[in-house]
Amino acid sequence: MVKLNKIYTRTGDDGTTGLGTGERRLKSDLRVAAYGTVDEANACIGMARLHTGSQPQIDAMLMRVQNDMFDLGADLATPDTGKELAYEPLRIVASQVERVERDIDTLNALLSPLKSFILPGGSPAAAHLHLARTVARRAERLMIALSRKPDEIVGADAVRYINRVSDFLFVAARAVNDNGANDVLWVPGQNR
Repeated sequence: MVKLNKIYTRTGDDGTTGLGTGERRLKSDLRVAAYGTVDEANACIGMARLHTGSQPQIDAMLMRVQNDMFDLGADLATPDTGKELAYEPLRIVASQVERVERDIDTLNALLSPLKSFILPGGSPAAAHLHLARTVARRAERLMIALSRKPDEIVGADAVRYINRVSDFLFVAARAVNDNGANDVLWVPGQNR
């Protein structure tokens, strides 16, 4: 159970932050950047949800993703060091990846195949979902970079999850654009 009585602690005034293991790292550390970018993507999803209330199925899917994104942040904030902790750390699991895949399949079944790349836009909800998608892709790139560092572990399910979330956000953006009818298509070289 999370309990936050005091929001400021002053412990980060030296440019460090505490991980779930108790270890302190610089706020510019790659791990901190990764889970911070997951948080940023989650905030973007929250902005998109301001425009998805008329589509309860998609809004419910986005709410589940938002909750899972907090799980992902907790996973990344508690590095697997091989040392035993006093608690069981929260980790992204395969069933979370599979649920996002089912949501993608549900929405994608209603969409016509693409014949061009899509420009972000069409509706406020779609524009916000495309922004969330790009931030999620940045989080994925940071997670991959982190996983390639010696002595850093990023769970395979966590990497799969953020990859699927980006895909889901793309499909959801098309779905809120009247199932792709209002997508803005890229026209290569149009303004030459």
